[in-house]
Amino acid sequence: MRAAVPSAIIHYFFGLALETFPRNSCIITVMKAVVQRVKQASVTVDGTVISAIGTGLLILLGVHQGDSADQIAALAKKIAALRIFTDAEDKMNLSVADIGGEILVVSQFTLCANTKKGNRPSFVGAEKPEIAAPLVDFFAERLRALGIPTQTGRFGASMEVALINDGPVTIVLES
Repeated sequence: MRAAVPSAIIHYFFGLALETFPRNSCIITVMKAVVQRVKQASVTVDGTVISAIGTGLLILLGVHQGDSADQIAALAKKIAALRIFTDAEDKMNLSVADIGGEILVVSQFTLCANTKKGNRPSFVGAEKPEIAAPLVDFFAERLRALGIPTQTGRFGASMEVALINDGPVTIVLES
């Protein structure tokens, strides 16, 4: 979603000023989530498994500058209700909540890459870590509040993410 900012605006999240945009600037706010249906998934940091789930969803979450708590809450609600698990008739008709599944959320700023110029991706659209980390935590908390057991990776760490994709079913969601 592109929106011209008519005058300087200060966005607030949990009382923190996020960014000030000058007159006639253009901001792009597209939160991205790569949702993978899995039989199991885990995150390892420094040789230690820090999170693991059984049947459910692995979500790679990219937070862009300007993404809001409202967008995060809406995305969590959408994913919790997303009917991508098969029913008795082998149709994608059940949500992760319906099957009693789990979710593993992994922050991935590289989803915010801009590759329009040259061969080296630019990540200037990714939110600053001190702002993105609480947003990722808020996303996981919203999923838990919807009754879905949710684990996370470690924000900012070099993670090894292992999964057994089921299907495979992979869906990209943008807010």
